Order: sequence, then C-alpha cells, then structure tokens
Amino acid sequence: MKTLYLFIVTILFSIQLFAQSGNKQDVVLKTNGEEMKGKVTKITDTDISFVYPNETLEYTIKKSDILKITHASGRIENFSQPANLAQTRQNDAVAMSASPADHHNKIAILPFTFMMDNQPGSEEIGMKAQQDTYDFLTKHSAGYTILDPRNTNAKLIKAGITRDKMIGFTMKEICDVLGVEYIVDGAVTQNKGYSTTSSSGTSNDKVKRDGSDKVKSVSGYNTSYSNAVQRYDVAVSLHIYMDNNASIYNQSHKAFLSNTDGSYSSPLEYLLKRCPLYRK
Repeated sequence: MKTLYLFIVTILFSIQLFAQSGNKQDVVLKTNGEEMKGKVTKITDTDISFVYPNETLEYTIKKSDILKITHASGRIENFSQPANLAQTRQNDAVAMSASPADHHNKIAILPFTFMMDNQPGSEEIGMKAQQDTYDFLTKHSAGYTILDPRNTNAKLIKAGITRDKMIGFTMKEICDVLGVEYIVDGAVTQNKGYSTTSSSGTSNDKVKRDGSDKVKSVSGYNTSYSNAVQRYDVAVSLHIYMDNNASIYNQSHKAFLSNTDGSYSSPLEYLLKRCPLYRK
C-alpha cells in the first residue's frame, strides 16, 4: 500500500512538473531593456523569428537589437554586441582624472569648424552645425546621454578651450573637462562652384496719330531683367574620439550635387547614420 501511495505521488509530481515546463516561455531581452515573452521559432545569422503566445503572426527581430534569450528550457543564449571600447578601457595605459563610470555613454559635440573657400568662415555656421548634429543624434542614440551644446560651449569657455586654442588640448583633456566618454568633432567646407546668369526683357511702343491718321509722335519704354545664381560645393568631415584619446571614426562626405544655399544637411546626415553612435 505504501509503495502504491509513493507511486501515485511520484506520478502526480511528474505531471505537475511537466505542466509547469509546458507553460514556460522563451524570453527575449532587447538592448533597450524590453522583454518579449513567447516562442523563438527560428534563429539565423542576422535575426530571429518570434511568436507571441496564442498568436500566429511571426515577428522578425535583428540580432543587433537583442542582448540575450532565456529559452524555456532554462538555457541562456547571449548575443555578441559591437565591441564597446569603453569596457576595455581599464586595460589602457592612459590614466584619466575621472573614472569610466563618470564618463560612460556620455557624448559631447564640439562647435564645428566652418571653412569658406579655404578660409575660416562664420562661427555661427559652425555652432549651427553643432546644434543640428545634437538634434539628429538625440533622436538616434538610445542608451547615450548627449550634452546640450549650450552647456558644452559654456564648459569649454570656462576652461579656456576656445576654437583657436583647442589644438593645444588632447581629446582626453577635453573629455575630462566635459565629463564625457565620446567627443564628436566636425568641419563644414563650402566652396563656390559655377554660377549661372539669366536675363530677359520687354519693350512697348506707343504711336499717336492725328485726325488724318498721320503719325504725330512715337513713345516707348524697355524693361529688362537679369538674375545671377551662385552654386556651392559642400563637404562635411566627422571625427569621433574617446576619453582615452582613441579615434573610433573619421570620415568625410561631399554633397552629391552643388546647391544654391550652401546647405550641409545631406552630407552631415549621411555621416551620422554611419557613425558608431547612431541607433535607428
């Protein structure tokens, strides 16, 4: 009788464990902290396929957006993320006045250098490019903290790091002043390209006659219009440094077509979308 009782208890316990394991779900933890619970149906070299409980719609998630998967079996699968140089910085021989924790995932954008026909141009345009870079990255840099350009510029001025003196400071020193891990430094160059001129004119003559239809006088006027359009070739260069003086990105891009207003938006956005700080 005792043996039968133990047998029944064992069977019930096994059924319970089986039921519990059957209710377990795969848990996908994304890099932005979001958890997705359901069933991972497929894993490829670039993405995974996922289905929510009691649904048939299959979702595709990029591996680059996944931190790890905890399978229903309990097995944990970690996904390799792009190497974070900041995590290996403690092995670097360069010493810093601030700890990595104080700098971690913080970004500052310096005022851009603006060159017009190979000569120093308006500082206002350089600061406008700084603000445009800030506006773009704040929308596409999840996980990072970006210093407001006004605060960045105020800290630089208080430390005596003006644009004309900046060459005398290392990027590590500037990072320590601003308390950031990454520095974005850029330049906009604008050169006059070809110009076009167009003109047009109109004329109007008025004839006065007497009663016998003879010509008494002739008067008239002419009007002419001319328009000159100057076009510009624009290029942007972007350089990103870390707080150990390492350069992690250095690229330049020229606008595909010349324009009439000297706009740098297209090449700047092209470079930012390809830099290591960009997130979709």
